[in-house]
Amino acid sequence: MPMFAAIDIGSNSVRLKIARLQAGRLKEIREDREVTRLGEGVFNNGLLSPEAMTHTVQVLRRFNRAIQECGAESVRVVATSALRDARNSRIFLEWVRSTTGWTIEIVSGLEEARLIHLGIVSASRLRERSILLVDLGGGSCELTLSRDGQLRDSVSLPLGAVRLTGEFLKHDPPRKSELKRLREFVTREILRIQNRVKLARVGAVIATSGTAAALAGIAEHLAGPKKRPANYATRAMVRRIAKQIARLTLEQRQKVPGIGPRRAEIICAGAVAYAELLERCHLPGFRYSPLGLRDGILAQMAADYDRSTRSGRAIESERWESIKRAVDHYHVDLSHALHVRDSALFLFSSLKSVHQLPVEYREWLSAAAMLFEVGDYVNRNGHHRHSYYIIANSEILGYTTQQRRIIGSIARYLGKSRPAPGDGPMNSLSPEEQENVTKASMLLRIARALNMGRSQSVGKVTVSARSGKVAMILIPRGKASVDLEVWSIENIRDYFREVFGRELSVAAA
Repeated sequence: MPMFAAIDIGSNSVRLKIARLQAGRLKEIREDREVTRLGEGVFNNGLLSPEAMTHTVQVLRRFNRAIQECGAESVRVVATSALRDARNSRIFLEWVRSTTGWTIEIVSGLEEARLIHLGIVSASRLRERSILLVDLGGGSCELTLSRDGQLRDSVSLPLGAVRLTGEFLKHDPPRKSELKRLREFVTREILRIQNRVKLARVGAVIATSGTAAALAGIAEHLAGPKKRPANYATRAMVRRIAKQIARLTLEQRQKVPGIGPRRAEIICAGAVAYAELLERCHLPGFRYSPLGLRDGILAQMAADYDRSTRSGRAIESERWESIKRAVDHYHVDLSHALHVRDSALFLFSSLKSVHQLPVEYREWLSAAAMLFEVGDYVNRNGHHRHSYYIIANSEILGYTTQQRRIIGSIARYLGKSRPAPGDGPMNSLSPEEQENVTKASMLLRIARALNMGRSQSVGKVTVSARSGKVAMILIPRGKASVDLEVWSIENIRDYFREVFGRELSVAAA
């Protein structure tokens, strides 16, 4: 039974969750959290403060000991808004790596939203068809529209409670002019998604993170336990809370049931953001969920280990939908891409004994086959380089930054250039991954050659690998000619021998 550990380095707090995969479900083993305010300096001057970095590293050391005690086999460390924005984030990344051995992955706002959505739909049974997920953290607010358990739309807004407090609320209690400017800013940002939320006809709003927990706790205390379900706050109640706590000093807010001493410092800004969101989007209220980013990270890790899990099926769907959106956006010939993909997957299966690639490369090869022509959208000249840049840097959901680099590298080397250790895309990969990318890229070269004429002239392909040789027979579709495809494959025989150490022969049936 594998055990996974997920760490969420947020702008306000750092969280750890360890879980074991048992009978296709994740069972929580240990959880920990500490407020470090890593993003506080970032939102004021663009820099992580030495004090916040030191505090956060100390917490991560504690988490590292806990992970070792539990014996978790795999650890994934994800950072969000503070490290996305900080100019000196590299210092912190190196500090953590040298101290713990962990490589921190800085995810985009949209990937953060996807992981939160994955964590909730993987661990909850949602009755409503259309749902809005709200994660208002320290540095940003992720809003995600979900329908029938599928992510349909998402946006990341700069509405984190720590960020807003530092930028707008300079006095305690806040002045009316400060609150007015804060509401105006929040309203401007919410307008970006307001109409999309209204059109979605949301049946329920699920909110995560500490601000939502505090507001739901205050609402339950004010309304009484019998008047509303636990962990629920109405729009009217949130508006009332936002007005009342804005009149209190920090010391007074710390005594309000449900807030807590550290949350009291940033609750005013968070409450205003929630109040404006519910009001502008005509939402009746929200239900708080203790699930969050760390649960999505764990669900992703479980799915990568076993695709038969519930989260595995959800991720496959998300990845496929995201790839299709990219194909449409960059005006890729979908029919041609699908045929190249089918050929690439056929070669991956037929030549397993030759390429000996890890099983996950089947999916990376499939994605590269769908996306290798996206660079044409920029310019036909140097289109392979453009393809790499687009794939590695676009919001293709469901893939980590490193996975997108691998996919982009597979798609990159289909022209005259070949993978080399000193080349830009290869520099970001380990020597083992460089070798794997070279092999996968060769399979994609052959798959593209099998569809060179774009007319599906090849009806069937037979492949045999024995005695140090690989033989391919191309069977035409009807009376079509496969001369162009045979010629294309013959042109890469020398490179095939260089990559795989085998002779390649090709002929038409």
